Amino acid sequence: MSSYQEQMQQFSPEKQFYVGIDSDGCAFDTMELKHKECFGPNIINHWNLQPVSKYAREAFEFVNLYSRWRGVNRWPALVKVLDLLRERPEVIKRGAVIPQVDAVRAFIASGAALSNGGLADYMQAHPHQELDQAMQWSKAVNDSIAGMVRGVAPFPFVRDSLQKLTAQADLVVVSATPYADLEREWSEHGIAAYVRLIAGQEMGTKAEVLAATAKDNYTPDHILMIGDAPGDFKAARANNALFLPINPGYEDESWQRFYEEGIQRFLEGSYAGAYEAGLIAEFETILDEVPPWQK
Repeated sequence: MSSYQEQMQQFSPEKQFYVGIDSDGCAFDTMELKHKECFGPNIINHWNLQPVSKYAREAFEFVNLYSRWRGVNRWPALVKVLDLLRERPEVIKRGAVIPQVDAVRAFIASGAALSNGGLADYMQAHPHQELDQAMQWSKAVNDSIAGMVRGVAPFPFVRDSLQKLTAQADLVVVSATPYADLEREWSEHGIAAYVRLIAGQEMGTKAEVLAATAKDNYTPDHILMIGDAPGDFKAARANNALFLPINPGYEDESWQRFYEEGIQRFLEGSYAGAYEAGLIAEFETILDEVPPWQK
């Protein structure tokens, strides 16, 4: 068991309520910056997509920013991007060779932690040139993020909401981002002090983090997951938790509504039911499942 997972296993309740908070695109306006400036250029460079760079950018941005795959871990996202590219007519006409990434698919299916550490452990028993390439790509992404992402403050009303919740709720960062990036970003802006645990990709999936820290420690209507992606909603429901959507493109409004009315509803027990259902119905109209070039 890694030191990260030990931290998660040692977590115990101190308050009656629990709030899990996603980071990228949810607490911080970092999704566009990270994906367009860090992930995108590196996927083109390290997976030899230069001949179809225009279409690679479109596929990558659709998957990671504008679709129902938004917020998914980088490894399944990579596979989805390459699969979309491989079947696109313009890419086929250009005779571009799009990697099948079968070794990456096997890594994802293995149950290993979907992190650089998990990949390194997996590679000890399953050495493969493609996995070396995958690790180089992932490290390059992390290096780009470390060099690029700074000074991006939390969305308006995030800090206010954390301050309002902290007296009654245990706050936990639940993210698919590497821990080092999370710790740096939350500390840079002075909000790490409000959370009891920062759980990045090294600790497992979001559903696994919620299961380990929240599910059996609080009553279901005292557990809230805040996220900006369908995967956050699925993680919440897998653990019988409530869900607060931060709507992509309307993040400021989502946080203001939560601060002004949602927090009180959650703490007083009137969040579940029609109120939550209305928020989720609105959220589900925003992200698409079909790429625009297939319409």
